[in-house]
Order: sequence, then structure tokens, then C-alpha cells
Amino acid sequence: MKLHEIAPPKGARKARQRVGRGIGGKGGKTAGRGSKGQRARDTVPLGFEGGQLPLMQAIPKLRGFKNPFRVAYTPVNLDALEALGRDEVDPDVLIRAGLLRKGAMVKVLGGGELSRAVRVRAHAFSGRAQDAITAAGGSVEVIPPPFGHGRPPVRGNALSNR
Repeated sequence: MKLHEIAPPKGARKARQRVGRGIGGKGGKTAGRGSKGQRARDTVPLGFEGGQLPLMQAIPKLRGFKNPFRVAYTPVNLDALEALGRDEVDPDVLIRAGLLRKGAMVKVLGGGELSRAVRVRAHAFSGRAQDAITAAGGSVEVIPPPFGHGRPPVRGNALSNR
């Protein structure tokens, strides 16, 4: 006996009974629908709840709108950079200091004062923070967002449909 010769025993695999195909057989014309009434007549749309506001219509209103293009930053002020006491600050340093979660994007804001030169690498800077860092003799470097942040991936090319 070979693998391609193996088959289930006769009668083990039975086709399902097709019901509601007329009055000639066991599966009758109304099969499984009962008799009379709205649901026996093919008139009820999917998701219809008898006139009550359907769940699929109600849920988006309750849950609100989630903007897929939103970019969320974790704010870090200048006084927090001053308190670190480092000459170079980047997201890894902020993660180790507990000011930033792993994978989050950081934006440096102008709260507080910076009294020494610091080289800062972050995803975004406010105008006041940028001015204060350069005025103290430091430098500012904008780094690209980590994968999965910012705009969602484009599915397909609009020009390929032509």
C-alpha cells in the first residue's frame, strides 16, 4: 500500500445535506426557518436588530476616532537634561535614566535652563529648546523616527492601477 492509495472507509465522508431547495425532498422549502415571519422571508439585512441602533453603528461613536497619522512624543525639558549631568544625551541615555520608555520618540522642550554645552540627539525639538542648547554652546541633532512610528505604510502604489 502506498500513500496515494490511502482513502477513508466508504461512508465516512458524507456530503452535507443541502436544505431549503424545494418541497421535493426532506430538506423542505422553509428548512430551518420555521414558518412565516420576518426571518423566514429573506428580508432581514445582516446586523439588523429590530430597529434598535445596530451595534456596528453604535461602537465607532462610543469608541471615538483614532488618528492613524498621529505621532506621539515623550516630552523632556531642558532642566531634566541639566540634571543628567552628561555631555551627550540621546534616547538610550534617557531610557537608562528612566525618562523615556524603550521605542518611544522624544521631543526636547524649553522648560528650565541649560548652563553648559550638551550634544543632544532627539526626534524633535521645540524652537526655544533648540535656541537654548545652541546658546549654551551645545549642538542639536534630529534623528529619524524608529520603525513603526509616524505615517502608516502605503498599501500599493496609486500609479500601478493605471
